[in-house]
Amino acid sequence: MTVRIGNCSGFYGDRLSAMREMLEGGELDYLTGDYLAELTMLILGRDRMKDPGLGYAKTFLRQAEDCLGLALDKGVRIVANAGGLNPAGLAEALRTVNDRLGLSAKIAHVEGDDLVARAAELELGKPLTANAYLGAWGIVECLNAGADVVVTGRVTDASVIVGPAAAHFGWQRDDFNKLAGAVVAGHVIECGTQATGGNYAFFTEIADLYRPGFPIAEIEADGSSVITKHADTGGAVTVGTVTAQLLYEVAGGRYAGPDVTARIDTAELTQVGSDRVRISGVAGEAPPPQVKVSLNSLAGFRNEAVFVLTGLDIEDKAALVQRQFEGGLRARPAELDWSLARTDHPDAATEEAASALLRCTVRDPDPKLVGRGFSAVAVELALASYPGFTLTAPPGEGVPYGVFTPGYVDAKQVPHVAVLPDGTRVNVEPTARVRDLEEVAEPDLPTPLDTGPTTRVPLGTVVGARSGDKGGNANVGVWVRTDEEWRWLVHALTVDELKRLLPEAADLAVTRYVLPKLRAVNFVIEGILGEGVASQARFDPQAKGLGEWLRSRHLDIPDRLVEGKVL
Repeated sequence: MTVRIGNCSGFYGDRLSAMREMLEGGELDYLTGDYLAELTMLILGRDRMKDPGLGYAKTFLRQAEDCLGLALDKGVRIVANAGGLNPAGLAEALRTVNDRLGLSAKIAHVEGDDLVARAAELELGKPLTANAYLGAWGIVECLNAGADVVVTGRVTDASVIVGPAAAHFGWQRDDFNKLAGAVVAGHVIECGTQATGGNYAFFTEIADLYRPGFPIAEIEADGSSVITKHADTGGAVTVGTVTAQLLYEVAGGRYAGPDVTARIDTAELTQVGSDRVRISGVAGEAPPPQVKVSLNSLAGFRNEAVFVLTGLDIEDKAALVQRQFEGGLRARPAELDWSLARTDHPDAATEEAASALLRCTVRDPDPKLVGRGFSAVAVELALASYPGFTLTAPPGEGVPYGVFTPGYVDAKQVPHVAVLPDGTRVNVEPTARVRDLEEVAEPDLPTPLDTGPTTRVPLGTVVGARSGDKGGNANVGVWVRTDEEWRWLVHALTVDELKRLLPEAADLAVTRYVLPKLRAVNFVIEGILGEGVASQARFDPQAKGLGEWLRSRHLDIPDRLVEGKVL
């Protein structure tokens, strides 16, 4: 007995047509969507400041208006976290759509994650938004009550998949192995097309990546699953694409949630057919006693000016404008940072290829210090600075920026309420059995490879990577595809070597986690993203390209591993 759960959204802003594509593309039992991220909660918080009736993902409402009747006709039930900061408001808006279309959908929602009114009491400070990561059991209550659509606030990303599986099979709260298997399947498909070839290191090996299909998890009663996609859709589902997504935004072997701690280090991946990867063997443990809370605050205002430096004397031009600019400021903002990107090439055939970019970024609690007073200085230098002075765009007013911080509270302090289709409110108690979270002991390493002759080539010649953000930290998961490559990688790519290859991480705390069953090592780099994506501390604020930078770095790799690879 298999339950077939599809995904149609990996973030707020994903492909609008995906819900219809998934409903029309083949058989499903459930269709899920993940619309929330750390930055999204800040965006929704600002929406709610303007209109208390907002705070949810408006694109989901548009998708439902287009597809709700189709879903009912096909018997597909929809579960999504699109409620954001206002799941009750989204549920009410869905009922309005349902009535206007003359449909009979039963709509339910899950709430309780919003802790902003109690933030001070819970020692969480004074954030703009404070949302606990709820689990799957409120969703289960709603589905067991017959809901056709369930919308939630901030649940864990995998919960929208775990809930349907647990309801379908009648799992109990202490079925930790089964729940863990569903969590891992959910983690793979919750980011949409990242499981089917999107953002994949070896993308050139995929025949058709023009429009990758969205993923499906076929989950079994024991929690094992097969990851696949609808037939005749683009992209691919391979052990590689699934491995990449398993490493996305995780740390070590234990992946903790409010319902279960999934042991990612126990997952076994097997290619069982074209576009079909089986996940089995996942062990589960009792969840930790605390739940994570996503905290977003407005920290001030930011602005930037980007100067184009062309041709000769790039360093001298940068030094001149930096000295002039800082001297022209009437008051120095709290933060002022310069970065020079040497994108220029000698003897370039185009002007753009001959140019470098010098970026000045400022932040301050006072919008005046980063507004016109900042912009005017940049403009005033137009005829008085380096030859060829130009800006990529005229700087304007400063814009608000936020910071993300994680918090933790006892699970018993977080309300978790399922509001059923008839309006009945059901309180969902936290899992009774808990276990303090501990690091997994580092496993025994395989015998080092007898390297023999080597060639200096990019690491990505043999290695795949996937990177992402967790607050101010970034993770870089690195994997290989053969046992021989693994024997080399796990000994070659140490913390010290990573810091050498990525100098931006040289002075930061870096932790390495070894995941032998995935032939992977995962690095967590602390503080490289400042105060999180909204603070824009780095030109790649979500660390999406960090893994690709690592793969582009050169080191000595054994010839026996490089042979036959495209260099």
